[in-house]
Amino acid sequence: MAQLPWLSLLVFFPLAAAALIAAMPSHAHRQIKLWATVVAFAEFMLSLPLWWRVVPGQPGYQFVERFDWIPAIGAHYHLGVDGISGLLALLTTFTTFIAVLGAWTSVEKRTREFFALVLALEAGMMGTFFCLDLLLFYVFWEAMLIPMYLLIGVWGGQRRVYAAVKFFLFTMAGSVLMLVALLSLWFMQKGLTGTPSWDLQAFLSLPITADRQLWLFLAFAFAFAIKVPMFPLHTWLPDAHVEAPTAGSVILAAVLLKMGGYGFIRFAMPLFPNALAVVGPWIAGLAIVGIIYGALVSMVQPDLKKLVAYSSVSHMGFVMLGCFAGTQAGMEGSILQMLNHGISTGALFLLVGVIYERRHTRKIADFGGLWKVMPVFSVIFLIVMLSSIGLPGTNGFVGEFLVLLGAFKHSVWWAVFAATGVILSACYMLWMFQRVVFGPVTHEENRKLTDLSLRERLVFAPLLLFIFWMGVMPQPFLDRMQPALDRTIQVTRDRGARMAAPPAGAAITPATPEPTTSTPSEPAPAVADPEPAAEGTGGAR
Repeated sequence: MAQLPWLSLLVFFPLAAAALIAAMPSHAHRQIKLWATVVAFAEFMLSLPLWWRVVPGQPGYQFVERFDWIPAIGAHYHLGVDGISGLLALLTTFTTFIAVLGAWTSVEKRTREFFALVLALEAGMMGTFFCLDLLLFYVFWEAMLIPMYLLIGVWGGQRRVYAAVKFFLFTMAGSVLMLVALLSLWFMQKGLTGTPSWDLQAFLSLPITADRQLWLFLAFAFAFAIKVPMFPLHTWLPDAHVEAPTAGSVILAAVLLKMGGYGFIRFAMPLFPNALAVVGPWIAGLAIVGIIYGALVSMVQPDLKKLVAYSSVSHMGFVMLGCFAGTQAGMEGSILQMLNHGISTGALFLLVGVIYERRHTRKIADFGGLWKVMPVFSVIFLIVMLSSIGLPGTNGFVGEFLVLLGAFKHSVWWAVFAATGVILSACYMLWMFQRVVFGPVTHEENRKLTDLSLRERLVFAPLLLFIFWMGVMPQPFLDRMQPALDRTIQVTRDRGARMAAPPAGAAITPATPEPTTSTPSEPAPAVADPEPAAEGTGGAR
């Protein structure tokens, strides 16, 4: 493992497999599905060392790979991983495997192209989490758009073209603003040092005035807020979710939405700390509005999938509130909530897909009494629903509790208003579950429904395992994110203090490239970022 470019393997292995699947005969449906499942499982197994080989107590980036890419403009192929990106990469490989396994019976046309695009999307997501060069990050960020656009536009529902175009235009609009901000940073870097660079560490060394920070932060924030999505930039999400195939909805909810939160934590917050102090409370306020708004709109939805889609707007509001609460507990809860939302909401979309395959309808009024005809499905639905509303003992409780704790430390009213979202989520989820599962069987079509097959039970088994593991024992996840989170907070604070009153005529030296690191188990230590590591603050335990 030490001699292999491990991160590059994780990024490009699914892309190479996608190309091979695209070359298979189009009529070999079973072989295509089998190979796609094997590849997705192999990628998940290859990513598992991210759990134990990325040393929890070692801040900074590990397994660094750095090579010249476009030397003329200072662009490098620069990858690295820490506790935050490692956990999100594990969520990506796990979710992709579950989505591929769950799509065996739901994809009826162009099977070859569908699974090839899912694996290509996985490659783009992995590259986005590992990139430490901002131009390379932008390339992977944009590359993710193409597979998801096609998945929605080709395999989606009746309004699939409208939903796909809306998704593409919203995301592209934010990306263009982010590109403008990146170009501004690049010209500043080149002008101050004489050495062009797109490296994150080089940008973290730039002295940026408060006024310029504000505009640059807003450009980044617009791109990331659309991806989250935050209220009022959320309108593309319900259409995309409702029209996307089940596997697309699972990946969109579990991973793609997390790109926005990850972008804020990794780039926008440490790069522009003074702007963060100005805009942060406004973003936290919008997050609270999104929590309540998403819950209220979910409550009146007649379509089961659209209800789950709007619940994502509410739950991702907790992620953003934790980010901008300005407290250690809030940021811990934000990252944990990203993982929790990926597990619980991904499972909800899979459950919706199961009954849609059998009944070809998602209207809540078309169901009722499923507990009598689909008992195993109903039990799993009950557990996932309770985890989504944050029942203690399930994964949803820990993340929301830490976010509310962090918000309470900043403002009691923030916590009070955000807590109403928890109450409202219990209202719409329990009411929906009652109408779908309990009561008499009022539609004769429902009496003939079959319960979960063995394959479907195998799909949900690991999801249930994570729901209870993360709910009962969240500490291993907190331990792995803690050093990277400490470092991010410290870098943000130190940079904010330096930028508060930059000296006249300040100059900087070019950032020192990070050497490639060995595996942490060998005598050579994993390379940390040149910024000083923060002392452990103890966090929420």
